[in-house]
Amino acid sequence: MTIDTRGTSVRFEHVNKSFGRVDVLHDVVLSAPGGMTTCIVGPSGSGKSTLLRCANLLERPESGRVLLGDVDIAAPGVNVDAVRARVGMVFQHFHLYPHLCVLDNVTLALRKVRAMDLEQAQATARAKLGAVGLNGLESRRPADLSGGQQQRVAIARALAMDPEVMLFDEATSALDPELVKGVLAVMRDLSKAGMTMLVVTHEMRFAREVASQVVFIDKGRILEQGSPDAFFDAPRHPRLRHFLDQVL
Repeated sequence: MTIDTRGTSVRFEHVNKSFGRVDVLHDVVLSAPGGMTTCIVGPSGSGKSTLLRCANLLERPESGRVLLGDVDIAAPGVNVDAVRARVGMVFQHFHLYPHLCVLDNVTLALRKVRAMDLEQAQATARAKLGAVGLNGLESRRPADLSGGQQQRVAIARALAMDPEVMLFDEATSALDPELVKGVLAVMRDLSKAGMTMLVVTHEMRFAREVASQVVFIDKGRILEQGSPDAFFDAPRHPRLRHFLDQVL
């Protein structure tokens, strides 16, 4: 898989986010280097997904800065659509249009947002579907595909927009275990190709093998981050040690 790597970094500078009276993110400081994979792990409800959603303005922080490259995307007056065009996101659930075939699911945003003509959009879509191993399935509806295939369609749809950064929010957690391998293989290929990736995951083996850095968040606070070897083999924070004892 070939990626036009631009090495766009994502940085969170003293980010705070709450929902009503519930504080979800507390003074988060994190740098995700361009061209590298940052895996974010932690218990359910710890703020992982909210942090990820701040990176494409699906959630806006109350305070702090979120920088995509050198641009503070959380600043007032920022063009939200322009930000989202630079950041692809793959969710836990696939969010495909059930009444559209695979090819049309991938071409829709290309035609509506990128204003591509039909021939160019279809050529782009076919190339991205081929890159995730879905050649020959272009005419099928989502209901005719396995969960793993549907998630790969969602990845192809995001890649077709030529993003600088890819966000994965527990992209394998809704899949049967036997279907997880194929999706993780696509994510591995993207990482090797130099795509900037932020990955919220419960797949500890993937985090250890693929991540450039692993981040542990609990109750909205980053308690530890480091290289996979340091993170898994020599965790410093007692909360992380307890977490790893439970999940490994």
